[in-house]
Amino acid sequence: MNSDFHNSTPSRWLRTKLEEVAEIAMGQSPPSSTYNDKGNGLPFFQGKAEFTELHPVVRKWCSEPNRIAEANDILVSVRAPVGATNIANQKCCIGRGLAAIRYRPQHRFLFYYLRLVERKLDEKGTGTTFRAISGDVLRELDFPLPPLPEQHRIVEKIEALFSELENGIEQLTTAKQQLKVYRQAVLKWAFEGKLTNEEIKEGELPEGWRWVKLKDVADKITDGEHFRPNTQENGIPFLSAKDVRDEGVSFDEPLFIAEETATKAMQRCNPERGDIVIVSRGATVGRMCIVNTDVGFSLLGSVILIKVNKSVNSRFINYVLKSPIAYQKMIAISGATAQQAIYLRDIKNIGIPFCSIEQQYAVVQAIEDRLSVSDKLEESVTQSLHQAEALRRSILKKAFEGKLVPQDPMDEPASVLLERIRTEHT
Repeated sequence: MNSDFHNSTPSRWLRTKLEEVAEIAMGQSPPSSTYNDKGNGLPFFQGKAEFTELHPVVRKWCSEPNRIAEANDILVSVRAPVGATNIANQKCCIGRGLAAIRYRPQHRFLFYYLRLVERKLDEKGTGTTFRAISGDVLRELDFPLPPLPEQHRIVEKIEALFSELENGIEQLTTAKQQLKVYRQAVLKWAFEGKLTNEEIKEGELPEGWRWVKLKDVADKITDGEHFRPNTQENGIPFLSAKDVRDEGVSFDEPLFIAEETATKAMQRCNPERGDIVIVSRGATVGRMCIVNTDVGFSLLGSVILIKVNKSVNSRFINYVLKSPIAYQKMIAISGATAQQAIYLRDIKNIGIPFCSIEQQYAVVQAIEDRLSVSDKLEESVTQSLHQAEALRRSILKKAFEGKLVPQDPMDEPASVLLERIRTEHT
């Protein structure tokens, strides 16, 4: 397997194949009757699903393991997704979705190298249903071998730089979470009159406001057709839960239904620009947005349509429903089971705060002024997180090109290390 990461490695380094310096064991799944969640036997890992940033988390055990990895072995996902890595922190059983690679001189050196070439490994994956790589791909993997003292220096430098990087990422992630909290606070304040400087008592509505039911300010509240769409390549697009995004509807990966079926469906539910759509069931229950396209489309039954009365600002209603004052009610009525669902009879009768059209426009303006600033801040944070990930990769690239730490002519040559490894293997 060719690699372009170490074409200019230092002269004191050797370029080998992974099988020359490491022991590689492909996983093998034991009989399902030997699995358990009682802690009997060895921890059993099957693939990336158990991986964290560093060590896998134990969810199952195996009483009769077929393939065993030892502590400090590098676990590599060899079935979709290919290339992900963790370090075993205890003796364990590995299923066919993993391989265990034992590199005794400095296991973290190999770990960081595999993190660098993860995409290269994934590109070697084959198969139509599940992409996978064979043991031969791992055995033939090019491996840069520096002197052992330099390997230790490289690992130490990588981990020092990564520690600083993680601190920065943690702060950025915290900032992103704080922006999310701030957005919810803005929506809460908006419907307490705090954004428009109205003097009100805690728990009361601003002057001139009143409580109404959602159905009182909407011309129509309905859901889509409960049909089973096919995956034909043209026709009328339909909107399902996956297409409802916070910023608007999305047809990035459109699915279509026959025009005849769509015509019937749109007699019941005809979404138009400015309408509100809400996911009514599933993992994203309660997600909503305003229709921001003039493309004619139909709704699947998992999405609710709200046609706000023409005398009402639909953006005001959208923000009301996203605010804690109404959103928490929607989630509460959807139930606490795995299959949460919002039913038409319930959402029609949700109580919401309401005011004059002039006040609605003032509230929307106040909200969007603040959310605009928040969005720009989040964009900056997201860009910084992308840069942090690029920096992480740059650090690894420099490390395995021999440019991260200085070479020491007093180090034992890599050739001596390689010979010692070969001797130990035999």
